[in-house]
Amino acid sequence: QVQLVESGGGLVQAGGSLRLSCAASGRTLSRSAMGWFRQAPGKERELVARMSWIGGLYYQDSVKGRFTISRDNAQNTLYLQMNSLKPEDTAVYYCALSNDISAIRSRDFDSWGQGTQVTVSS
Repeated sequence: QVQLVESGGGLVQAGGSLRLSCAASGRTLSRSAMGWFRQAPGKERELVARMSWIGGLYYQDSVKGRFTISRDNAQNTLYLQMNSLKPEDTAVYYCALSNDISAIRSRDFDSWGQGTQVTVSS
């Protein structure tokens, strides 16, 4: 059974940084497509960043140059480094995995973490 556990969320002032972690068990990241999604109150869940085991980096335009997705295969952990945070980045952040190398839509991902709250104050 796949289990994803996110951590690293919290309250930060605008311009600050956070690093989210997603520890995976039951599936190896080295054979998965991986993504970070977020959902703000009253809004749909949206893809923030994704990568696969052969690369395939994608970033939402609003986070390009500020966020970096990465993984540690030895720790089987996915990361999202978030710099220069803005109030509009406030949301619950979720990590997700897929066996589909081309996965990019929310419905393409079959394993989800419980989410971690990120709040950016102005």
